[in-house]
This record gives sequence, C-alpha cells and structure tokens, in this order.
Amino acid sequence: MNTSKKMLALFVLAVATAAPVSGFAQTTTEHHHTDSATTTAALTDGEVKKLDQDTGKITIKHSEIKHLDMPSMTMVFTAKDKKLLANIKPGDKIQFMAISEGGKMVVTDIQPMP
Repeated sequence: MNTSKKMLALFVLAVATAAPVSGFAQTTTEHHHTDSATTTAALTDGEVKKLDQDTGKITIKHSEIKHLDMPSMTMVFTAKDKKLLANIKPGDKIQFMAISEGGKMVVTDIQPMP
C-alpha cells in the first residue's frame, strides 16, 4: 500500500472511531437531563367529580399532570389510602399527587384548595 492510501485509511479509521464517542457523550448528557426533568413531580389542580369511599375511588377533572405526561381530562383514580377521601366531596377544588403504580393511576396526596 502506498503512503497516501495508508494515511487515508488511518484518517477514515480515526474519524469513524471518534464520531460515535463524542455523539454518545452528548446523547447521554441530554438524556440524563430529560430524565431528571420528567421525574420531577408536583401537585396537580383538579376538581372532585365523584367519590366512592367504599372502593377508594375518586373521579377528578384535572389539569395536565406533567410528571406523568398526561393531558387535562376527567378520570378515575384509586386512593393509596382511603383516609385521603375522608374530608372531600364532589365539587371541591383540590391539588393532588398521582403516580402510576402497577398500571393503575393512584392518588397519594390530596390537599383542599383555598
């Protein structure tokens, strides 16, 4: 092999080796940032539409639940603890924390809005 072909081969090898490493580092950093932003949970505004104390179910018309990537809608949640439902009634404005647990949407905290 002549010298120019060897240099070209080394150049191509060097570029091919360096490109994925720098791309991987950049992707990893961006991915990590996205994960931490996604997992930041906050209370969500809602209105109690229906309660079932016996089954621990609550229907809430809610704003966007950002940490679950869920748009505004009305849906049924299960209370993590039925005691969360003791001091609220349909029509109450609330703030609540919801998580996805075993494929179910579960309310873990409910705060009345002033």
